[in-house]
Order: sequence, then C-alpha cells, then structure tokens
Amino acid sequence: MSKATKRKHVTKEVLDRYVLPEENQRIVKVLGGRGNNLHEIETPQGETYLVSMPTKFRKNVWIKRGDFVLIQPIEEGEKVKAEIFAILYADQIKYIQSQGKWPKEFDPEQAVSANVEPDSSSNDSDDSSGNDDLFVNTNRPQCVYESSDSSENSESDSSENEAKK
Repeated sequence: MSKATKRKHVTKEVLDRYVLPEENQRIVKVLGGRGNNLHEIETPQGETYLVSMPTKFRKNVWIKRGDFVLIQPIEEGEKVKAEIFAILYADQIKYIQSQGKWPKEFDPEQAVSANVEPDSSSNDSDDSSGNDDLFVNTNRPQCVYESSDSSENSESDSSENEAKK
C-alpha cells in the first residue's frame, strides 16, 4: 500500500469510526506532546503520565494540547503506561456523551461552573458559521486594522500644505 493510500484510509478511519470505551479503555485529555511520539495526558482523576502513539497514526494524524483520546493500558512500561487507541473529535465526543459514557470530570458545563472556559468555545462573536474546528496559528501576531475616513486626512493634509506656502 502506498503512503498516500495508507494516509487516506487511516484518516477516514479516525474521522468516521465511532467507538465507545470498553472496560480496559479510558478517555483522557492531552496535555501536550513530549517528543518521539509520546504525549502527556491527564486522566479524569487528575493523574498524569505518558502515552505512546501507535505506528499507524504517526505522520498521518496529529493531536494537540486539549484534545481527547481513548487509551488502552500497556503492561510493560513504567513511564509510558498506555497507548492511544482512538483520537476523539467533536462528533465522536457528542456520540459518547449521548451514550452516557463520557467522564463527568471533562464535561464543559463543569468547566464553566469552575470559572474555566471550555476548550470548544472561542472568543469570536461570529461563531455561528461553524468554524470552531478551524486551526488558528498562534505563532502569528494578531493584527487589528483601524478604519479612518480618508477624506478627513486628505483635507487636513491639503490645508497644512497651503499654510506652509
């Protein structure tokens, strides 16, 4: 199988597969990448440790801080205690919540009541277009453009020029 075909199938599987956590699987929140395909996660109980990304996801699917993943524990690790089984996106999270399997510690309502803004909301007032999942590059400075009336500027410039003559 070529790289492009593999990437297409893995991406389709990640986006279209709706899974519920089994007995030995847990839903956790990603705190950040630690390099070498390792990610630091936080369990609903507040415990943090490292998990590894399986080979099929590497260079095909990316996860970032604040994403939710489904993990499966592994027995042979001391620092790395689990492996990522599935990456959960908004539709998959809604499905798990509708089935009553979502951990109450990760509920957005509790985050609001604890005066913490939930991860899925944004500060923009034009959210109605459904662009919540779009990536925002935080490495670029945010530019604010001020509009000014060009006729006022040109009149003041011309009056200054006449006064100088």
